[in-house]
Amino acid sequence: MTKPFDMTLFLSGVLTGSNATQQRHLRQAQIMQAAIQQRWRRDNPWTWQLKHVRWFFTQHLKDHSDATRYYYRLTAILITKRLGNDRGLLLTSAS
Repeated sequence: MTKPFDMTLFLSGVLTGSNATQQRHLRQAQIMQAAIQQRWRRDNPWTWQLKHVRWFFTQHLKDHSDATRYYYRLTAILITKRLGNDRGLLLTSAS
């Protein structure tokens, strides 16, 4: 049996700002993780591809406000920063 992926531990090195901001990023990252897990069976950001993140922004958040999508974009930037790869520009342009 495998342990569930810990998004809090994953993002702990890149979270900055007030406690409320950090909690918002964690909550949004967990929502992203749950939606992508349910749709694509990808349980952690290490296995996500651009199509997964684009789906999240274009389909999962399609009925949400521009402000909500903006804050999710900020969370996606943090996830990309933590991954330490060059997908940052691709992920943030997904919306």
